[in-house]
Amino acid sequence: MFDPGPIGFHAAGLTSAGPTSAGLAYDAVLGIDPGVSRCGYGVIRRDGSVFSATACGVIRTPPTDPLPSRLAALAAELEALIEECRPGVLAVERVLFQVNTRTAMSVGQASGLALAIAGRRGIPVVSYSPNEVKLAVAGAGGASKGEVQAMVARLLRLAAPPESPDASDALALALCHWWQAPLRAATNGESGLVPGLTAAIAAAVAQESSS
Repeated sequence: MFDPGPIGFHAAGLTSAGPTSAGLAYDAVLGIDPGVSRCGYGVIRRDGSVFSATACGVIRTPPTDPLPSRLAALAAELEALIEECRPGVLAVERVLFQVNTRTAMSVGQASGLALAIAGRRGIPVVSYSPNEVKLAVAGAGGASKGEVQAMVARLLRLAAPPESPDASDALALALCHWWQAPLRAATNGESGLVPGLTAAIAAAVAQESSS
């Protein structure tokens, strides 16, 4: 089951040093880190130049249940999550080649469910590779999961990093899209590093070091 508003995720959040949300017709992005056993989610809203994480967590399905039942349960949870959070965009991790075939299938199945639900509701979907997300959030495409968790907490000014790497990755996906959205709008969907992002990351790290 998802938790639409966990305690501690209504902090002031990151004050953007990058592009503003002017011209964007939404104020919430739902990040999805897809998987059948564990599907991470994270909602980030933007009010002017301030980002706030309003929900995050992991949807789990019992691995002992039949796959059709697990997919049905995951679909129902995603439907309820989207109905509750009303995002303007879904940011989903792009499915890349996986050495582990079972993992690749799980990611693809969960991703397909999220895309289908968004499609029925007319919600735009964007996808980012893990390296794109790491570069946007941590400043390095080779950043570890621990580094991404720490940077998500710093950028959103959370009391502590999300306990689950899946939830943290989902928040990172949403953050990545907030940074990329104005550039995508200006370049017809092409992605790239947004000017000002490096400064925002540096400012968050400096603030953490001085506290």
